[in-house]
Amino acid sequence: MKDLVQYAPLVVIFVIFYFLLIRPQQRRSKERNAMMASIGMGDHVVTIGGIHGTVSELRDSTVVLKVADGTKVEFERSAVNSIREKGN
Repeated sequence: MKDLVQYAPLVVIFVIFYFLLIRPQQRRSKERNAMMASIGMGDHVVTIGGIHGTVSELRDSTVVLKVADGTKVEFERSAVNSIREKGN
């Protein structure tokens, strides 16, 4: 019984870390993966570098953004930070 009491603070600390750090990170990761999967043609997106553009082409691991008239830039899908506006 004395051994269990001795390890109780470590167990409590682990449980606190799980609920405050690990679980929220897993939730954010799932939300980000869902956002990456939902990127579609015509969506207005912002990259992690702050570049705003409209999705003009989707490939397996990349996305082509139209950033100005006649200017298209290719990015990795993981470089998309957020979707500002869904396209049609």
